[in-house]
Amino acid sequence: MAPPCDHRRWAVAAAVPWAVWAVLRRTGTERGFPLVPALAFTPYAAGTAVLPLAVAVRARSRSATLLAAASTAVLAAAVRSHRGRPAVAPPPEGRRLRIATVSLRRGLVPAEAVVELARRHEVDVLSVQELTPEAEQRLLAAGLAELLPHAHVVPARPGSEPAASGAVWSRMPLGARSAVPGGFEQPAVRLPGGPGPEVEVTAVHTRPPATSPAAVRGWAEDLAALPGPGPAVLRVLAGDFNATLDHAALRAVLRRGYLDAARAVGRGHVRTWSPLRSPVPRLGLDHVLVDPRLAVAGCRFVPVAGSDHRSVVVDLVLPGG
Repeated sequence: MAPPCDHRRWAVAAAVPWAVWAVLRRTGTERGFPLVPALAFTPYAAGTAVLPLAVAVRARSRSATLLAAASTAVLAAAVRSHRGRPAVAPPPEGRRLRIATVSLRRGLVPAEAVVELARRHEVDVLSVQELTPEAEQRLLAAGLAELLPHAHVVPARPGSEPAASGAVWSRMPLGARSAVPGGFEQPAVRLPGGPGPEVEVTAVHTRPPATSPAAVRGWAEDLAALPGPGPAVLRVLAGDFNATLDHAALRAVLRRGYLDAARAVGRGHVRTWSPLRSPVPRLGLDHVLVDPRLAVAGCRFVPVAGSDHRSVVVDLVLPGG
C-alpha cells in the first residue's frame, strides 16, 4: 500500500490538467495546435472537473483540493457565462429583420429542407455555408428563389474545394455586394431602404482549426479579418465561425463591439453542431453577431435534415424604424 504522501502527490498530479485548462480559459492564452481545438471542449472539462476534486478529497491533500476546487470554479464560471442574460425590457417596436444560417454539409443537405426552413420560419435573409454548384442548382429548382429572390453567390476559387462557396439569399433587394477575405468564400450584402444606416450581412465561414498548426493559423487569420462594427453601417456576421465562446479569438471579435444574439436572449449555451451519427460531442460553432444598435428580439435553433449544424434563426429590430 502506497504511503499517504504518495497519494497526495498523485492527487496533485491528477488535478494539474484541469488547472492548466482553467488557466488557459481564464487568461485566453491558448495558442496553436492542439490547444485551440481542445478549448472548444471546455464544457466537457468543466463537467469532469469534479473527478480530480474527489480524488483530492479522498487523498486528504489540501493543496490538491484547493487546486482542483479553483479549477472547477473557473471552468464552471466559463460555462455559465455562455448563456448570457436576456434583456429585462421587451425589445423596442420597429422594423423587424429575420436572419437564419444554414450549413449544407458539403452541399449534401437536401434542398427541400433548406426551402422548408426559409418558408416555415419566414426568413428574410439566409446565410449559406458549404454551398456547391450542384447544391445551388437544386436549391433553385426546389423554389428557394421564389421565397428569397435576391442572391449574392460567391463561387469557390479555382483550386479550392467545391464546398468553399458561400451565399446570401434575401427577400429584399440587395445593394452593394462584396466579400470578406478568408479561406472560404464569405459574401457580404447591403440591405438598402428605411431610415438610418444600411444593414450589412456577411455569411461567415472560417476555416476549421482542428487538424494542424497551419489550420489553426488560417482559422485565426479568418476571425481577425472579419469587419468590426462601424458608425455608417449596421453589421451582422452570421454563420459557421468554427469557434465557441471558449475561444479567445472569438471573444476578441466580440470585444470589437458586437453582441452575440444567442447570449443577448439568454440562449448562448445552446450547442449548434454535432456529428450526424453520434450525439457527442456537441459544440456551439454557429453564431449571429450583431451591431449593438440592433435589438435582438428572439433566437431559435432549428434542426435541418441532413445537416450536422443547427440553423440559428434570429429576429432583429432595426433602430429608428
